[in-house]
Amino acid sequence: MWCGTAVRAVRGAGGSRAASGAAAAQLRRWLEGELEGIRGAGTWKSERVIASRQGPHLRLAGGGAGILNFCANNYLGLASHPQVIRAAVQALEEFGAGLSSVRFICGTQSIHKDLEEKIARFHQREDAILYASCFDANAGIFEALLTPEDAVLSDELNHASIIDGIRLCKANKYRYKHMDMHDLEAKLQDAQKHRLRLVATDGAFSMDGDIAPLREICQLAQKYDALVFIDECHATGFLGPNGRGTDELLGVMDKVTIINSTLGKALGGAAGGYTTGPKPLIDLLRQRSRPYLFSNSLPPAVVGCASKALDLLMESNAIAQSMAAKTQRFRSKMTAAGFTISGKDHPICPVMLGDARLAAVMAEDMLSRGIYVIGFSYPVVPKGKARIRVQISAVHSDEDIDRCVEAFIEVGRKHGALP
Repeated sequence: MWCGTAVRAVRGAGGSRAASGAAAAQLRRWLEGELEGIRGAGTWKSERVIASRQGPHLRLAGGGAGILNFCANNYLGLASHPQVIRAAVQALEEFGAGLSSVRFICGTQSIHKDLEEKIARFHQREDAILYASCFDANAGIFEALLTPEDAVLSDELNHASIIDGIRLCKANKYRYKHMDMHDLEAKLQDAQKHRLRLVATDGAFSMDGDIAPLREICQLAQKYDALVFIDECHATGFLGPNGRGTDELLGVMDKVTIINSTLGKALGGAAGGYTTGPKPLIDLLRQRSRPYLFSNSLPPAVVGCASKALDLLMESNAIAQSMAAKTQRFRSKMTAAGFTISGKDHPICPVMLGDARLAAVMAEDMLSRGIYVIGFSYPVVPKGKARIRVQISAVHSDEDIDRCVEAFIEVGRKHGALP
């Protein structure tokens, strides 16, 4: 009774009700001006609504059917894998929809502990801890681990979640030029006065498709007695002989101390993130990491998805190995057509265009030809470096890739991106 009365009081006779008063009016004017500025700059981000499962072929709300999807992080195609879905249903039926609580109160189930053990085994680490997302994992580690006596050295193009996580900690902060080992060494030399030194980098950089030089980073870390942290969100599941990530790909699994990654991309595509590394570190995070302590535990269905995805990867590396040829097919055909593709040998294939408006209108034109891609511009990428980021999935066929390339050539010529 009281709930219905409260809702009616808020909504009033005319439905939703806006706040009134001079301050609210001033806020509205400012917000509308900011939004108009975003539209005017050509950087407005529209959300297309999907009316089907995630996969290489989509149906969009409003009638778009048979759309080829080239902008998802569904690298291995596991988001709609029948075994992954069945595992989620089974976990939902056995363990319920959610725990309604944080882990240390009454939010830890056996499946959470099983998944953490499986993640540690997959990465060949001592222990692991689950988070609601890798953004939370990155927000939770630096503040818990580093003190004002310590230093963190971060690649300038690290993901926003790493940047925000570092901002939360009180360590001395150094930012080195993107993948520039001379600059990193200079910063490490300057940081010798601090107690702990932690080098933080993406393993694979999501906007550029390039891979961190982990061999060189680990050599410098060893030389200057530093620790190495990598974010593997765009590597876990498909880079390296067994899909364990960039540290496996580059042969430095024993030299990387801490790995943060996601369950929401290659590993089932639902949600969730984690930290894996030394057991004392994981124990400390359970005691001090704020996103872990103050966020509800992962829903059982999400845990079931990720657990089955890891089972599939550890049973066979066939899915992980299927990416290389398809990635090479797209990159070589687009380069031959005259496009500039950033990065190397990664299924993230940024088609560099420079101009934000050009990226936006080309992406719209691609959709009209049945190809779903997204233009990226400032503030997601630096000004003047707008692009359309294409992402290859293991479940794309050669015909899908060729159709995408043909559409790019047609649209590129139409808008002057190609001669």
